[in-house]
Amino acid sequence: MTQTNGIGLNNYYTTIKELGKLQTTDHAKRWSEATLHTLALNLNRGTKKKLAEALPEELSDQLKRKFWLVHFRDKNLTSLEFQKMTGRRAGNTDQSFARYPVIATFHGLKNLINDTLNDDVADTLSPELSQMWQDA
Repeated sequence: MTQTNGIGLNNYYTTIKELGKLQTTDHAKRWSEATLHTLALNLNRGTKKKLAEALPEELSDQLKRKFWLVHFRDKNLTSLEFQKMTGRRAGNTDQSFARYPVIATFHGLKNLINDTLNDDVADTLSPELSQMWQDA
């Protein structure tokens, strides 16, 4: 079990399962991966790299795996649109339900990183998504 800042991956997935209102750990893993993939498209390169370095290898690989040859971050992305994108990646089309596992994943990620990196991630995201990150 990988340990980072006193919390292991098992605890990370348990947090997502419970806060995200999910039934199984496999669902938590699926939502975590979908959230990381979507988050990767909305971070600048430097912040994405710092976040990847701070996360356990399994999560880091998921964050780094997504890229676009030509991609411009949407600096006005709404939290609802982020939820839709993440829900589609997780195999769920109910964007209102997607809020729970997305916030749970944000909460779990914030437990794995330091306050400075937490602030860097929040500063990189669109205003609405930044608020969602900070409230998690």
